[in-house]
Amino acid sequence: MVIKVFLASSSGSTAIKKKQQDVVAFLEALKVDYTQLDIACNEANRMWMRQNVPEEKKPANGIPLPPQIFNEESYCGDYDTFFDAKEDNTVYAFLGLPPPPGSKQAHAEQEEQEEADDEREEEDLQSEEEEELRQLEEEEEAEVQEEEEAK
Repeated sequence: MVIKVFLASSSGSTAIKKKQQDVVAFLEALKVDYTQLDIACNEANRMWMRQNVPEEKKPANGIPLPPQIFNEESYCGDYDTFFDAKEDNTVYAFLGLPPPPGSKQAHAEQEEQEEADDEREEEDLQSEEEEELRQLEEEEEAEVQEEEEAK
């Protein structure tokens, strides 16, 4: 899976340039495999990006600004959602990628899985105990009935 970051190489906006640099620098720091696609000098990239950003994620004027991030054909989000994921330590989930072994996110997911496994084991034990108790009660009832019939 390749992450696609749509950028504008010749943006007049310093805010857009800083956001683009922030996304690229963070992906490089995480060693995430990504491709930069320029929308300033490639009309096909610009049209693809505009067509594939979901309607509900487009600004009021309908034209999404860079950076826009995709995992192959799947829309991940814009700078604001990327920033939120970065702040929440959920960038890998945001990108639709599995966290690398040893990362905080992988550790948190492992802990969640272990907790779920423990709960399942506890429920299984409880079910087994309930079944054993039911069988004992049935056996006791059968013994009582046998004693009554023997009288």
